Amino acid sequence: MESFRVLVVDDELDFLETLVKRLRRRKVDASGVSSGVEALQLLEQEHFDVVILDIRMPGFDGIETLREMKRKRPLMEVILLTGHASVESGMQGMQLGAFDYVMKPAEFDEILDKVRQAFDRKTLHEAKLKEKNMI
Repeated sequence: MESFRVLVVDDELDFLETLVKRLRRRKVDASGVSSGVEALQLLEQEHFDVVILDIRMPGFDGIETLREMKRKRPLMEVILLTGHASVESGMQGMQLGAFDYVMKPAEFDEILDKVRQAFDRKTLHEAKLKEKNMI
């Protein structure tokens, strides 16, 4: 499989650290930050293919962060996490350009599968744009 970069954004530090470690064990180049502001700052300096983004965070929440991410990096795919059984906010996120959403607590294999699907979609979109000489 082609290598790709994943950014995990979650204010629950135990969850964040565990998910990043598990992704790395599966040979995924993963990084993690604990807020939307940190994520947006990191995106100014580094490239990521897929973001796993918690919806419910203090301050700059996941929906606000998603809007800004998609404005700055429209081809980057975002998977939303919600631990509050909020299908509505997951659907709102998809209307704003998120790839999909996952309910917490999610099985790791489900998250990993969504990450791979998101990366495949990003790769396909980039290939189509290159064909049309748009990127």
